[in-house]
Amino acid sequence: MNDFTAAVKAYALAHYEIDGWDYVVETYEDAEILDVIKTARTPAGAIKMMRAHIKPRADYRADIQSEAF
Repeated sequence: MNDFTAAVKAYALAHYEIDGWDYVVETYEDAEILDVIKTARTPAGAIKMMRAHIKPRADYRADIQSEAF
């Protein structure tokens, strides 16, 4: 695990219930995170890239949950 992957995992854990970060904690392995953030130059950039990757899925889940009831 590199420093950027560790930063993403720590951020995901700290923001578990917000914007789909639970997906990262529960389903992403280090190699998968690294594949998403491979062009990042800073930890903040890596987090931003991961957010952009998971946000559509989180939005889709929120849409489904809002229509369920």
